Amino acid sequence: YRNISCMHHLYSLEDDPSNLDEMPLMMSEEGFENDESDYQTLPRARVNQRQRGLGWFLFGGWKVLCGSCCDCLAHICRRKKELKARTVWLGCPEKCEEKFPKNTIKNQKYNIVTFVPGVLYQQFKFFLNLYFLVVACSQFVPSLKIGYLYTYWAPLAFVLAVTVVREAVDEVRRFQRDKEMNSQLYSKLTVRGKIQVKSSDIQVGDLIILYTEHNQNVPLFFSSFFFAGACFIRTDQLDGETDWKLKVAVGCTQRLPAVGDLFSISAYVYAQRPQLDIHSFEGNFTREDADPQIHESLSIENTLWASTVVASGTVIGVVIYTGKETRSVLNTSYAKNKVGLLDLELNRLTKALFLAQVVLSVVMVALQGFVGPWFRNLFRFVVLFSYIIPISLRVNLDMGKSAYGWMIMKDENIPGTVVRTSTIPEELGRLVYLLTDKTGTLTQNEMIFKRLHLGTVSYGTDTMDEIQSHIVQSYAQVTSQSSNGSTSGSTPSRKSQSSGPKVRKSVSSRIHEAVKAIALCHNVTPVYESHTSVNGETETAEADQDFSDDNRTYQASSPDEVALVRWTESVGLTLVNRDLTSLQLKTPSGQILSFYILQIFPFTSESKRMGIIVREESTGDITFYMKGADVAMASIVQYNDWLEEECGNMAREGLRTLVVAKKSLSEEQYQDFENRYNQAKLSIHDRTLKVAAVVESLEREMELLCLTGVEDQLQADVRPTLELLRNAGIKIWMLTGDKLETATCIAKSSHLVSRNQDIHVFRPVSNRGEAHLELNAFRRKHDCALVISGDSLEVCLRYYEHEFVELACQCPAVVCCRCSPTQKAQIVRLLQQHTANRTCAIGDGGNDVSMIQAADCGIGIEGKEGKQASLAADFSITQFKHIGRLLMVHGRNSYKRSAALGQFVMHRGMIISTMQAVFSSIFFFASVPLYQGFLMVGYATIYTMFPVFSLVLDQDVKPEMALLYPELYKDLTKGRSLSFKTFLIWVLISVYQGGILMYGALVLFESEFVHVVAISFTALILTELLMVALTIRTWHWLMVVAEFFSFGCYLASLAFLNEYFDLSFITTWPFLWKVSAITLVSCLPLYIIKYLKRKFSPPSYSKLSS
Repeated sequence: YRNISCMHHLYSLEDDPSNLDEMPLMMSEEGFENDESDYQTLPRARVNQRQRGLGWFLFGGWKVLCGSCCDCLAHICRRKKELKARTVWLGCPEKCEEKFPKNTIKNQKYNIVTFVPGVLYQQFKFFLNLYFLVVACSQFVPSLKIGYLYTYWAPLAFVLAVTVVREAVDEVRRFQRDKEMNSQLYSKLTVRGKIQVKSSDIQVGDLIILYTEHNQNVPLFFSSFFFAGACFIRTDQLDGETDWKLKVAVGCTQRLPAVGDLFSISAYVYAQRPQLDIHSFEGNFTREDADPQIHESLSIENTLWASTVVASGTVIGVVIYTGKETRSVLNTSYAKNKVGLLDLELNRLTKALFLAQVVLSVVMVALQGFVGPWFRNLFRFVVLFSYIIPISLRVNLDMGKSAYGWMIMKDENIPGTVVRTSTIPEELGRLVYLLTDKTGTLTQNEMIFKRLHLGTVSYGTDTMDEIQSHIVQSYAQVTSQSSNGSTSGSTPSRKSQSSGPKVRKSVSSRIHEAVKAIALCHNVTPVYESHTSVNGETETAEADQDFSDDNRTYQASSPDEVALVRWTESVGLTLVNRDLTSLQLKTPSGQILSFYILQIFPFTSESKRMGIIVREESTGDITFYMKGADVAMASIVQYNDWLEEECGNMAREGLRTLVVAKKSLSEEQYQDFENRYNQAKLSIHDRTLKVAAVVESLEREMELLCLTGVEDQLQADVRPTLELLRNAGIKIWMLTGDKLETATCIAKSSHLVSRNQDIHVFRPVSNRGEAHLELNAFRRKHDCALVISGDSLEVCLRYYEHEFVELACQCPAVVCCRCSPTQKAQIVRLLQQHTANRTCAIGDGGNDVSMIQAADCGIGIEGKEGKQASLAADFSITQFKHIGRLLMVHGRNSYKRSAALGQFVMHRGMIISTMQAVFSSIFFFASVPLYQGFLMVGYATIYTMFPVFSLVLDQDVKPEMALLYPELYKDLTKGRSLSFKTFLIWVLISVYQGGILMYGALVLFESEFVHVVAISFTALILTELLMVALTIRTWHWLMVVAEFFSFGCYLASLAFLNEYFDLSFITTWPFLWKVSAITLVSCLPLYIIKYLKRKFSPPSYSKLSS
């Protein structure tokens, strides 16, 4: 903290601390001074400085200390190797001086040695299980032994066996998945030719060949040499962008005559050390045996990262990074063991019960008067009352979780849903924040051309045929003109620039120019599947028959561009061929128009536009076309009064807009530009600024041609699903790697941001002063959605983490764009730390895995971007709309059922402990058990197990109701179904019923002690069965069966329990009426209270169900 505080004094004038002091960031009540103590005033820092005394140690401090010791040991054992830059010789792995990691994927949590200790630690770190272990072990001491050993050890062994088997199955599945990935075969180039190697055997320095048709994942990181000098790759598994990226080969390897010659040259690659950033790379390629030595710089466009796929072309690459050092692994966080909030709450309650148990035991010993070996008696009482904390709690809850998982997978309304982590279904009912990916999760990533606007006239999907007829007409005129006639539109526009008054063009010629501009101004390459020749593109216009429409696909770095080119094809102007210097268009009549590409200015996130200068072959006309975002183009095009308004209208419809413009250039103008442009490109200092300045000299007074609107289609039912989640009180944050404009557009079209809400776009900030000012500006806005980019977010979190999160959490929706995978996970962790609410992350690509694993509950969608996210997630669904039912119905039911089940099982233990306490206190505080051996085991299992477990079938409202009234879900986040209040109510019920049962039996028994046991135990079983019936809200036929089956089992077993019961007494009338009377007194008041409560203060769900 200190370093940062000192650093801000070094900032430029605009960052002067005095400026910051004038505008205090008053997020909380305190002012915010900008001095050394600045960071210590943050609430989080204050929390860390609490006093650590004996109380802290007893209540969890010991766990913190043990944890930090273990972390320290682990850190020493696997101290990280420092990552360094490297020199890699082509095809010579043996020349590498240092040892690099193996190229393997490992997702397992344990190995053979750590499996049993690891699983046991995960179990016994829960207070509940540790407590049972201690109690069970105490039974080996003769003086402490109470009853039979099996009554303590059998349930514990059962719980552990179930857990170990479940973990083992999960672990084996992970191992098989990893093995499958690691044994994929790749082609390696050696001096003796091509050989097949496993992914795990690839080393740094190997030359690997990748083909398109295998659709292989790149197993590692490459610097590359390609046959055709360029190829396209898909990076959707890495950054979520499904558009194809163009990658270029190293220049000097292109001049080699054959592939084998790569081994005859002496060359090496110097590469930077492995790092997280997937958008940059720095390296050099050096060829030593040439005279002079050849040096070429390598950048991001010469590289293929691991987890990307070659989409077109064949690649030979040298391996630079492997295994743990690849970008995709560096950006992936490791899976953690997730524990549900309900489990933590129950764990807290068991600690409270343990305290009560100890207090009760001390009271008993005190009433005895601490006579004799009182310490031994104290321990015996603790063991006697150990039923206060029932071991069956874990068994019931674990089996309940499995039942919920089975119900989710069997639900026909959400087919294909898979539960991969069966321990946290209740989490689905407690979510407050939903963090979602955009590409492939909310959208299908399929672009469709929707609107063309020419200023005076607008064309939608239903009027595209008019455009088609205009195009056919205008090209028919062009062909009918003599060959020296100019193409329509190019000459008039040149005249209009020089002469004063502007001639109004016909709609037909304006459409023709607009469509031609869209067909030329792009970075799209047509690919013909049948002709995958190794040495390059198909030959040009003479191969006319090769340009058949059925086997042509388009490749581009943006799906928007493909949509535009597909649309021009549909209206009659088709892109049939493109290489680095020329492109060909086919007119409706089948004529081929050729254009030479003179310059291309690619799209960047700073310029927000792309341009191209082409010369038409037939006329020699030079035209500069440009398209881009409206913010960038508004100042470039000639004055008009419609552009801004129409852009706003299209954006409100959720369309992505592009403005298209053109400028005709004379030969002299172009030559002058080219000279200045080439000069700027060679300058050493401020190269990018000089190049931009030269290009900007062209970008003046351009002729506005049209405005296009493209729609990124949303997934089915995204809008109603988001509406449902918002009404349920869930705050939705969209985290995407995509561009700001696109993200904002989808946020509007999916109704993530409602129509009447403002959007506050957080300005890019790069230092502390800017972040301070921008946060102040944002603080003044109320009820508006926030849109922020990853870089600005990084700066805000570095200096004003607590304030930023506090402000963002008040927003109805937040959109973070340009987020790296690590940033997504960081945002999830921030929300968990600062709000203590439950978070859920949903995504479909490999770039969402970190976020899914960091969230309390991760949901993966099996999408176009592969299965990586769905395999790493806790729950896997097939469509985004299924999340509504998963949370509102299954999540809600799982939580309410588990809360009822947990408390009922505790009630079952407390009632018998109350009876034991009453019994002991009447019989001179003797530490003698009331019920021996099988009665205790039977009570916890066969007599009451089925009815109690049948609570997992209970539901308060029908699924349709839960979906119709999502507000019901909002109640759950407050955690009222299981709280200290509800728990205390159950404690009072248990004490009342236990007392009535025991005193009733003691008052009514005659002469023999054995009758007390018979009367009280039978009344106890009946009371439990009636209490289950009282707790149930909706009856299921299995519940009725369970009630009668349990009662039947008890009646049948009476015949065998003659060592406990007097059979001749049980069959008499007195027994029956005494049992009935006691049961009635213990249960009837509760039924009356429940009826009155339902009548005068009904819960929200009962209003709906009635």
